[in-house]
Amino acid sequence: MNTDALWPTSNLAWDRVLEIQTKLHRWARREEERQFDDLYNLVYDPAFLTIAWEQVKANKGARSAGVDGKTVRLIEMHDIGSIGFLENLRHELKSRTFQPQPVRERMIPKPGTTKRRRLGIPTVHDRVVQASLKLLLEPIFEADFFTSSYGFRPKRRAQDAIAEIHYLGSRTYEWVLEADIEGCFDSIDHTALMQRIRRRIGDKRVLTLIKAFLKAGVLTEAGTSETTITGTPQGGILSPLLANIALSALDDYFEGAWEAMGSSTRRKTLRKRGGATYRLIRYADDFVVMVAGTREHAVALRTDVALALSPMGLRLSEAKTRVVHLDEGFDFLGFHIQRRLKRGSTKRHIYTYPSQRAVKSVKQKVRWLTHRSIPIPPRRLLLSINSVMRGWCNYFRHGVSKRTFSYLSFYAWRRVANWLRKRHDGLSWKALRRRFIKGSWTIVVEGCALFDPSSVPVTRYRFRGKKIVSHWDAPTLESAGTYPSA
Repeated sequence: MNTDALWPTSNLAWDRVLEIQTKLHRWARREEERQFDDLYNLVYDPAFLTIAWEQVKANKGARSAGVDGKTVRLIEMHDIGSIGFLENLRHELKSRTFQPQPVRERMIPKPGTTKRRRLGIPTVHDRVVQASLKLLLEPIFEADFFTSSYGFRPKRRAQDAIAEIHYLGSRTYEWVLEADIEGCFDSIDHTALMQRIRRRIGDKRVLTLIKAFLKAGVLTEAGTSETTITGTPQGGILSPLLANIALSALDDYFEGAWEAMGSSTRRKTLRKRGGATYRLIRYADDFVVMVAGTREHAVALRTDVALALSPMGLRLSEAKTRVVHLDEGFDFLGFHIQRRLKRGSTKRHIYTYPSQRAVKSVKQKVRWLTHRSIPIPPRRLLLSINSVMRGWCNYFRHGVSKRTFSYLSFYAWRRVANWLRKRHDGLSWKALRRRFIKGSWTIVVEGCALFDPSSVPVTRYRFRGKKIVSHWDAPTLESAGTYPSA
């Protein structure tokens, strides 16, 4: 394929990339055993590099520098410019002199704990190449991924995973194996991962490039260099796709077990005879197994999960892996999922609420923003709080969240009102109301109103099952099918 064209505009580049991705995806779907042998020239194709640059530039991480100290802005404004940067990068890839640099370590707190986890920040050069590789590899491996996986995949979101749990929980799947993988991103075995990649990718130049990123190493916060024997450092653009490829070993096991259970009639017969049926719902390295059977069946699956993960160098966390009943409830992806009696009725229904940890997290952000020691203009404060609360409410608006939204509305209003009073030398409540409160007690500063979470409508998220179609798929009878009967 000729890749010596001039640098295209963003629209033309995306049209070309989408056309090539669609072909790769179609070929991968049509031939399940096909290996793609001539892909490397597409990694440095001007269209792929242009879109990769646009994606890196649009990411929040564009403001963070890798070990070379360069950011996107620095390259654009004070270095050689984006076209010169891409020309040099393309030349390195084409001549095969490109070599990934170590990622810069940054330790960030783990939500809800006092522990910290490693975030790896690659250089801008490496991020662009990783983005180009992802554009190339994703449509191929998407053809192999199963519907039980939702994390970091196009057209899929966390609400789909929650909706599937709701769907299965309403159909006799009452026991839940709530699992946690210990240090997933840091523990993936490179040899096993490369073996799974080789099932589809036969181009040794692409394989060498992927392996180079895996072995690039880490520059720690203490300034020492570490080699990366296992794992894909979180923070890299390619890491979520590589993690999904590794964890597809777990998907393969459960899809094989589901197929072995046979038709819906055979599954019902199996359950009547004291057996169990089960389904996996996975979002990246977070997953649960829904079981229609007994507690003993769910406990036994723990061994099966451990065996499915062990070839990839992964193991379950003993402390965080447990079996629960839907009536007890459990937390998953920020939601608390529990079966309860409907008010005024004898029927039990599955309810999904924002978890206590999620509520605590958003409150901490509002509390931090409204701390009196932080110097920030009032209007900017409101814009920051509005951004946090609007995003949080948009995520949880498909749950039983109305009461939580009302509480958050009161909490944020009180924090902002007290912040304004302290900032203006003990402003009285009467003066506060006269200067900053409009209409029905809405705080307004310089034309910016404090966002009201209680105004967000709560709607039911409908389970889409196999109706989820990627942007490389033409709608077909197969892709538009319904979820198999439980």
